[in-house]
Amino acid sequence: MRDRVTTHRGRWTLDDRAAKMIRPLPVEVPPGTAAVSVRLDYPHEAGVLDLGCQGTAGFRGWSGGSRDAFTVAVDWATPGYLPGELEPGQWQVLLRLHRIPPDGLDFTVTATTSGTRPAPPEPAPAPARPERRPGRPVPAVDGLRWFAGDLHAHTVHSDGSSTVPELAALAAGQGLDFLAVTDHNTVSHHPELPAASARYGVTLLPGQEVTTDRGHANVFGSTGWIDFRRPADEWVAAAELAGGLLSINHPLAVDCAWRQPLRSRPRLAEIWHSGWWDRTWGAPLAWAQAWRPDVVPVGGSDFHRPGDPAPGTPTSWVLAESGQDPTSAPDAGALLAGLAAGRTAVSAGPDAPLLLRLGAELLALDADGTVLIRPDGAREVIRGDRVLLPAVDGLHLLESYRTEVIALCA
Repeated sequence: MRDRVTTHRGRWTLDDRAAKMIRPLPVEVPPGTAAVSVRLDYPHEAGVLDLGCQGTAGFRGWSGGSRDAFTVAVDWATPGYLPGELEPGQWQVLLRLHRIPPDGLDFTVTATTSGTRPAPPEPAPAPARPERRPGRPVPAVDGLRWFAGDLHAHTVHSDGSSTVPELAALAAGQGLDFLAVTDHNTVSHHPELPAASARYGVTLLPGQEVTTDRGHANVFGSTGWIDFRRPADEWVAAAELAGGLLSINHPLAVDCAWRQPLRSRPRLAEIWHSGWWDRTWGAPLAWAQAWRPDVVPVGGSDFHRPGDPAPGTPTSWVLAESGQDPTSAPDAGALLAGLAAGRTAVSAGPDAPLLLRLGAELLALDADGTVLIRPDGAREVIRGDRVLLPAVDGLHLLESYRTEVIALCA
């Protein structure tokens, strides 16, 4: 078949954005098509358009504002997009009108369908397996083990700069046991996770950051794609139906604070995000208390590229089954079970002061001189580097003398 080119040109206005933020542009895909390539052009200094794709059978990818072009072919696709047979019929290039200036934004979309399979780009070389930082000795609890990880990170499949292997190597070098890979509005990275997990000895938990103007949420687990265009209650239901979990992300972020209505509030929430620069600022804790009394705190670095806070800053700790080999990386299903049960803690880093629940007790590690704050507000000074204290239900935290949050524990 001959190449076929479809072109859409126009000018988006603020009225367009107010009426409907996501705009589908049709592209006819004839039988025998081996690849669809799309190019988006607009003046980047004036505004932002997000880019995605839907085939006749459903979602085929999303890259947001991080790419202006993509290819979906039978045997490969641009990161963020799903390869596979190209079902004939009307496809849609999806444009999200993210930032439209008052005088409008001109755009051109050029889509080319081809019967010839294009050669895939050369893959980036996988980094060597780094020397792993020694794990922290923490006690087991009823046959369960505390694992150190990070529940928020990105790759080239959305707006990160690292490949999946590069991200896995970084996490292993930080001494992490697990890392959730949560690219924006896509699951195209999921097929790469098992091989990278095995190569670098760190469990890469499948994830997706469901991303909208009114808030972000991480979905953990092999749930398939969660449609960010639907109401947030449907995200929660779809995740649960597929055996996954949803966590509210950085609920007080500057331009994407959580404002989505929900009939049922998930327990998991990213109380400690790398953007919590001044932890004497009590708003994240106030939000957590108002969200629900049994909130389960998690932490995420939101790593995108070198120069960002490294994976594991902050560190999420999950108490989960360790399997037959107590030195091996955790099973993804065991991590999900630990998160669902609310067995979590958060510290500033893998080796930072730590507060863990051991059944009916709390263990404060390397926290001498900090202050334990109980759910009812009662305070107790920690004396020593390994201190056991009684626990009650609810969120506990360690503070410095400056009232800076040092550690959290569910």
